[in-house]
Amino acid sequence: MYLPMSVSARLLVFAAGMVVFSLCQAVTDSELSGSTADHTKFDELKQVFKTGPEVTEACLSCHTEAAKQLHQTKHWKWRLKHPDTGEILGKRDVINSFCGSIETNYARCTSCHIGYGWKDKSFDFTSETNVDCLVCHDTTGSYKKFPTGAGHPPYEDKPFPPKSKKIWKAPDLAHVAQNVGKTSRQTCGACHFYGGGGDGVKHGDLDSSMTDPKKSLDVHLGTDGLNFTCSTCHRTDGHDVAGSRYTTVAKDTHGIDVPGRDDKSRATCESCHGSRPHKAEVNDKNNDHTDKVACATCHIPTYAKGGKPTKIWWDWSTAGRKTADGKHIKTKDEQGYVTYVTKKGSFEWGENLIPEYAWYAGNIRYTQLDEKIDPSSIVGINSFEGSYSDSDARIWPFKVMRGRQAYDKGNNTLVMSHLFGKDDAAYWKSFDWNKAIKAAMASRGADYSGEYGFVETTYHWPLAHMVAPKEQALGCGDCHSREGRLQNLTGFYMPGRDSNYWVDLIGWLAVLGTLGGVTLHGLGRLFFNRKRRDGDD
Repeated sequence: MYLPMSVSARLLVFAAGMVVFSLCQAVTDSELSGSTADHTKFDELKQVFKTGPEVTEACLSCHTEAAKQLHQTKHWKWRLKHPDTGEILGKRDVINSFCGSIETNYARCTSCHIGYGWKDKSFDFTSETNVDCLVCHDTTGSYKKFPTGAGHPPYEDKPFPPKSKKIWKAPDLAHVAQNVGKTSRQTCGACHFYGGGGDGVKHGDLDSSMTDPKKSLDVHLGTDGLNFTCSTCHRTDGHDVAGSRYTTVAKDTHGIDVPGRDDKSRATCESCHGSRPHKAEVNDKNNDHTDKVACATCHIPTYAKGGKPTKIWWDWSTAGRKTADGKHIKTKDEQGYVTYVTKKGSFEWGENLIPEYAWYAGNIRYTQLDEKIDPSSIVGINSFEGSYSDSDARIWPFKVMRGRQAYDKGNNTLVMSHLFGKDDAAYWKSFDWNKAIKAAMASRGADYSGEYGFVETTYHWPLAHMVAPKEQALGCGDCHSREGRLQNLTGFYMPGRDSNYWVDLIGWLAVLGTLGGVTLHGLGRLFFNRKRRDGDD
């Protein structure tokens, strides 16, 4: 029989539960922070491993279901179905503003895949030994995938770039396997900090400075503060990690997740802080903003602030230039960051950047290969809906990646390009865009007219990391002013920024009326007090 509880009783139960959970977490994080098994004692790991898949086979002898679980995740598939739009999204499907697509560029791009051997379309996604256990669970810092190894580490010492003096050391696979542990900022960052071809290139709020940050850089990950790891918020269930840039939750109405009872997610601010997180001191005005303003908007005032710039412009149309004697060109700025390279074109970088803001309702979608574009205007690689009147939308901060990339002039569609490879069609070998586009589009079974051009594009990246301490959060005047951060966000009236004749008139009349009332009240008291004194006399 269900017995209804009072609000007070429910709060007491919830508070008790949170105390118990906190104590359990404290024990887990401090006393039991290591593995429950000493992997140096496992006979299966006391052998010489020649390849990564051999290590995985040994791991699976105990962790029998791990690979099966991982096969169902977006980290393995690099693909998911968007719950709102129904689009199939992922690195295999979506064109981006960086290297275009992984299509025909597998061995280079899949160096960040959590598997071994994805070098072409024949990769076996059902193979359990193709799973790379070490890339997520290494604690030695010695395990690294080779940049062009299709997910494999180097099995012998070799240089990269080729013929350079930078030697990539082959890891001792047995030593790494015997020292596995929980995921860390280092293991997650090995891929996520270096997306797009380099440190900090892609996201803007993720780079190597987040490996051991101070809380001034990120209040959650700061080693002198909460010292979270990525998995503290991006919790896992059956190896499936919560959170995705393809399905960023614009407005979490669920609020605080009770451990063991709710959706097992910590990938939103509200899942820990709730929907009214601010302490009401004089008034509750800050909490009045949470229905229309995302937490990140005020609490990520700048990004790319850890000493690593992020790429903000990439112009592929300038690629291919060489010196008079046919040599490749590379130029750098004063900080040593590449601004032009023959293979990839022109770049611009930025640090301590102010985000751009937009209404975001979460239903983000991506321009497809067969979707018509208008090359006379700037093309959005991704887009989303949202407005002041949309109850599901909030004002969100974004890094907007801009650039110029190839498109099909005959069909007015975006294209994929075969960039990496040893064959003549690869752009980085032939510098023939027509060949490169034709090869990639044919591989995908997509139509290509044979005529290409370049179009300016944008790509919006929702910001969620590099959360500043509350003392550095935005204040009222940062937005409520004529030249504030939201000066370009239209469709609603915002005090301090906007002017409206009738609103201003009513407001000033109210002010004058108040002043008049106070003045009359004061004069009345003065008059009657004097009259009372005269009567007493």
